[in-house]
Amino acid sequence: MVDAQALMQALNSTPVSDGRPLDLWRDDHELDRWARGHGGLGGDEERRWLRTARDALQTVDSNTSAEASLRRVLAGVRKVPQPSASGVEWHLEVPPERRLAVELVLTWADVKERMPGRLRPCENPECRLFLLDRSRANTARWCSMKTCGNRLKARRHQARARETPRPE
Repeated sequence: MVDAQALMQALNSTPVSDGRPLDLWRDDHELDRWARGHGGLGGDEERRWLRTARDALQTVDSNTSAEASLRRVLAGVRKVPQPSASGVEWHLEVPPERRLAVELVLTWADVKERMPGRLRPCENPECRLFLLDRSRANTARWCSMKTCGNRLKARRHQARARETPRPE
């Protein structure tokens, strides 16, 4: 099952390390391990759908259009209500190899609806990570204050120091 934590793992599976972009889902075994840890099957088709969904969501949240990719992931998917002991449960009708990718997109949509404006890319232009701002004021700007926040604050401070004339 895909929850907000799994969504963040997926969105943040393409970090930048030492100035080079990485893809943690490039390794088939790693992605299969992640998929199985979230109720998936593993395998070529599921990996292809997961990468497509992840890439589309990263693109959407970076303000570029990914409508065609999302449309492909969600094509033919249905949520059907079924009576249960607790009332009504919604059953997802989707091919098994696409289920996790669809759940990823649905979780993203749920987070965007329940927490508008709180799921966003890090403001560091050199970073490719996302953050889910849970602060009361909704003012978080970086994926991590320890890395991106401190780095950008130090750069701004150095730039201001260079611009300020020194007393002679």
